[in-house]
Amino acid sequence: MEHLCTFMEKLHVNNLVRSATFFQHAGISIVFVFMPIIARGVTESIFEIGLLVASFSFAQILSEIYFGRHSDKKGTRLKFIRIGFIGCAIAFGLHYFAEDLSMFFLVRIAAGVASGIMIPAMIAYTYEANVDKKRAATVISFHALGWLAGIAAAGLANDLKLIFLISAASFIVGLICTMKLPNPEQEKEVEPGTTKKVISKNKFLFLSLLLRHVGAAAVWTILPIMIVERLGGDLYHISIVYVANTLTAFILMNVMASKIHLSNITKFKIGVGSTTFVFVGLAFVTEWWMAMPFMSLVGATWAFLFIGGNFHLMDNNPRSTSTGIFSSTLSIAAVIGPVIAGAIAYMFDYVAVMYFAVGIIICAFIVSLKIRK
Repeated sequence: MEHLCTFMEKLHVNNLVRSATFFQHAGISIVFVFMPIIARGVTESIFEIGLLVASFSFAQILSEIYFGRHSDKKGTRLKFIRIGFIGCAIAFGLHYFAEDLSMFFLVRIAAGVASGIMIPAMIAYTYEANVDKKRAATVISFHALGWLAGIAAAGLANDLKLIFLISAASFIVGLICTMKLPNPEQEKEVEPGTTKKVISKNKFLFLSLLLRHVGAAAVWTILPIMIVERLGGDLYHISIVYVANTLTAFILMNVMASKIHLSNITKFKIGVGSTTFVFVGLAFVTEWWMAMPFMSLVGATWAFLFIGGNFHLMDNNPRSTSTGIFSSTLSIAAVIGPVIAGAIAYMFDYVAVMYFAVGIIICAFIVSLKIRK
């Protein structure tokens, strides 16, 4: 009976974390995917669009590293998760009132800081809530399902103002989900120089992740515009294409918990290397729907590298610090990628961005081969 009560309690906690993770990422994704289109409404310059997309991630870099480390130092996760939800509800809600480029820069930076407060703490909290660490993958998979729901909601709303209100509401619901979560105290990681040690110890993992995601972020900046302007798609077609990505990631993250028995490092390497085929394919699409199988493949690669990379780090390093560096590495790439995409698309064309992505991801895979278990 005692074991049954313990099991039910853990299931209840996991379901609350699933719900909070779902609404967290739905709130982020509903705006993120359409940001290039929204930016098109306030500037004609593809380069300025790249800078605006990058500003969100630039703010996330500093926020994730600082607050991820702070979460380990304080030995508590839930406080950072709740502050992040409140901050995101305000920052994403303020998008509704942005009318020009400078205002959009301000609200995107605020949103980046707020989301960076809770992302590392949420991943670490999920991992620590599960004795069987493989089960944590099924909980974390709800970040992919959240992206799916956010993207689908944006397509259904089909209104670039309404999505900001839906986004803010998502964060409020996510905050409510955290109210019944237990607040366990973790061992405090107060040793100085921890961030440097984690980066040094895992330098090949972080470098290959950075290179891979620079290529991916470059493509995500121009793909929505390409679908509308070159491939004859509408706003809801962008949603359909991106849903193929997130649905595959969600399914595979759940399968990974029980069916895929590979080491975390092997999963990470598969995720990085397989991404090459995605952008080779996207370079040759001539109709919007042709992008769907390649977006499904990128969802699979994301599941492998995200679960493999994060779980390897949390097995061997201070958890919130290492996941904070992982997330901020993605954010660094999401700053560099859009700027490069804007420059390449301005000088050449959209397809040239795909070729750039292929080249840099091949380099990422070569670097990943140097990672040791």
